[in-house]
Amino acid sequence: MFRLAAILFSMTSTTLAGIAVIAVLTMGYDTWMPIVVAAAVGFVLSIPATWWLAKQITAKIV
Repeated sequence: MFRLAAILFSMTSTTLAGIAVIAVLTMGYDTWMPIVVAAAVGFVLSIPATWWLAKQITAKIV
């Protein structure tokens, strides 16, 4: 399951970080600090999301 999670993490982290950055930019925070914080929050939130997603996929396969 770790290999699947590692592959999924590359897609999940960029997606969630991108969503967070776009949300911050839409709210009007266009300086570097909110953008970096939003990207970091998206990156951190992608860790449990990836683990959950990998567990769901392996539960369906096995």
